[in-house]
Amino acid sequence: MPGPRRDRPAVLLLLGALLAADLYFHLWPRARRELGRVSPGCPCPAPPAPRPPLSRAPRAAPALRRLFAHPLYRAAPPGPAEPLLGAREALRYYRRKAARWNRRHKLYREELNLTVAAPLPLRAEAGWLQFQLGISRDGLYPRSSAAVSRLLRDLRDLPTISADYSQDEKALLGACDCSQVVKPSGVHLKLVLRFQDFGKAMFKPMRQKREEETPEDFFYFVDFQRHNAEIAAFHLDRILDFRRVPPTVGRLINVTKEILEVTKNEVLQSVFFVSPVWDTLFSALLPASNVCFFAKCPYMCKTEYAVCGSPHLLEGSLSAFLPSLNLAPRLSIPNPWIRSYSFEGKEEWEVNPLYCNTVREIYPYSNSNRLLNIVDMAIFDFLIGNMDRHHYEMFTKFGDDGFLLHLDNARGFGRHSHDEISILAPLSQCCVIKRTTWLRLQLLAEPEYRLSEVMRESLLQDPLAPVLTEPHLLALDRRLQLILQAVGRCIDTFGEATVVANDTTQPQSPAGHRAKLDT
Repeated sequence: MPGPRRDRPAVLLLLGALLAADLYFHLWPRARRELGRVSPGCPCPAPPAPRPPLSRAPRAAPALRRLFAHPLYRAAPPGPAEPLLGAREALRYYRRKAARWNRRHKLYREELNLTVAAPLPLRAEAGWLQFQLGISRDGLYPRSSAAVSRLLRDLRDLPTISADYSQDEKALLGACDCSQVVKPSGVHLKLVLRFQDFGKAMFKPMRQKREEETPEDFFYFVDFQRHNAEIAAFHLDRILDFRRVPPTVGRLINVTKEILEVTKNEVLQSVFFVSPVWDTLFSALLPASNVCFFAKCPYMCKTEYAVCGSPHLLEGSLSAFLPSLNLAPRLSIPNPWIRSYSFEGKEEWEVNPLYCNTVREIYPYSNSNRLLNIVDMAIFDFLIGNMDRHHYEMFTKFGDDGFLLHLDNARGFGRHSHDEISILAPLSQCCVIKRTTWLRLQLLAEPEYRLSEVMRESLLQDPLAPVLTEPHLLALDRRLQLILQAVGRCIDTFGEATVVANDTTQPQSPAGHRAKLDT
């Protein structure tokens, strides 16, 4: 028969110690509190009365909200809000496009013996469609637009259903006169992504880190296209109240799931690869497992210009598509202040300080708001440091006085340490500016509405924040002062009545003079 267990006394002592600790630290303090409540003769002092909350000084409203609440940002447009599109026509057109996509997608999956899913519906309340229906003579979107907020949210969150090259890159694949091309391989890399709601966006991947500056010896037409420049340009355009840049948002794209696995383009599929890495210990190439792809054209088909995920995720900008050209035709017009895209010679405006006198004699710059819109565009480009504005586009429906579209801003924000004064040539040579633009620029120079501060706050709304580094934000304030000084010199020379044009009057109807935009 086994004897008594030797560890039983130790177990009993341990249990007794735990029970005593529980009585002392938990049960006894609770009993004292209960007795104190019922005993009328308790000598304990009464618990102190709850202290009233400290009164706090009201917090100042965020700078961006204060700016948009200013009367300059709440004034009604000078003319009626003439819409670009007819809602019925647009909805009918896009429903046909959606049905055609569903049919082609079904045939594609049947050929590959893949499961055919139910067709995707086109919803009239989709953010991209409401954005396009909201385009008017006043701008690409109203100042307070729920459709734009929803569109940015959709671009950020919705899954992709297809990916393809852009139309200009497709043209290069079939017709590329490389003797006329100065750009090196791979500087252009952009894709068209379609989302689950049938909205489309231009995707530009990250090619350069935020803290990197464009080398000073780079020629402007070989500079990288920066995704964060596209994002920042949209925010700056909205702060300036131009509203001529399509809504743009940053997103981390899974290049495998959201591009490679949804594209039907065999050329695009063929440029994906898994990047190797050099192992210094074994002196051998080992797989880094980063999925990469590159643009393919007779002059840009090198893997050293590829962009890579980490291992699948890649930063990029997504810019919403404008309405189809079948619904809203646009014309691309050479910029009168176009730069020379060769290493030899200069354009006339670069050598002739009186060049604007020649431009003023040419229709439509002679008798419309076109020249004032060019000056607006030059101010915008100077702030972002964009030297690549060789053309501009506008909707033909709005005639000669229609606003200019500020597209393709990816070459901005390259050098924060340099201010390219030549970008301001339309302003300094013509010495004209819209009154509303002049007033808003002065407002953004005041400490309460400082441009760098409202930009910093606005960019924090983007999923890829911080979008710009601090030196780029501070450069905005410095460049703004240079613009104000340029306008000030013009006013000192010609007088404010001549320089500052009143743009609050209603423009002429375009019915009598549709845009003669071949100049």
